[in-house]
Amino acid sequence: MVAIKLSESGRRVVEAAERLAATLGNDPNHTVAAAAMDTAGRIHEAVNVYHFTGGPCAELVALGVAATAGAGPLVTIAAAGDRGRGLIPPCGRCRQALLDLHPDVQVAVPTDDGPALRPIRELLPDTYFFPDADARRIVRFDKHDYEAVATARKTSTVRHDETIGPGPAIFFFEDDEAHRTLDGTVTGVERRRLDDGSTVDQLTFTVEAPE
Repeated sequence: MVAIKLSESGRRVVEAAERLAATLGNDPNHTVAAAAMDTAGRIHEAVNVYHFTGGPCAELVALGVAATAGAGPLVTIAAAGDRGRGLIPPCGRCRQALLDLHPDVQVAVPTDDGPALRPIRELLPDTYFFPDADARRIVRFDKHDYEAVATARKTSTVRHDETIGPGPAIFFFEDDEAHRTLDGTVTGVERRRLDDGSTVDQLTFTVEAPE
C-alpha cells in the first residue's frame, strides 16, 4: 500500500481536524471531526452526527459542507477523534463515498511513523465504482512544475498506481499558494511495463492558457 509523506497542505488539513476534535468535549452525539481541502486551498470542517438510525460520519458531513461552499473536487481529507484519540482512518462506507465522489482525494491515516497520506483507491482496492458519480478528476503535480506545464514545455507525465483516463481534469500543483490549479485535458494514456514487472501510465495532456 502506497504511503505518501505529508505535504504542507496535508499537514494543515490534519491539524484542522485535530484542532476541531479537541473542542468536542464529552458530547456523545459529536465525537469525530473532519477537515477537507479543495483545489483552491480552502479547508472545510465538520463533525459527525451520531444517531441510532445511522447518523453520518464526520467525513460525509464534511463532503456536504464543501459542496455547500461550491468547493468542487477535494484533494485531501482527515478525521480525528475526540478526547485525544488523534487521527483516525475512515470507515468502509466513507471510503466508498470518497472513492465515488472524489476519486483522486488523498486520505490522512495514522502510521507507525506518524500521519501519512494514502490515495483513496489504496484504502478500498478491488471495489465497485459507481459509474454515474460524474466526479471531476485531478492530476497532481509538484509546485515546481507549474511554469513548464502552463507554457506547454511539459506535456506528459508518468504515473504509478493511478487510474486517470482521457478527458478534462484539474491540474493541481501541491503547496503552490500562487497558482494552485490549471484547467486541462488528458489526451492520452499509454500503459508501460517496467523491467521489474510493474506498470506505469504515460499521460499526455494539454492545458488551457492561464488568465
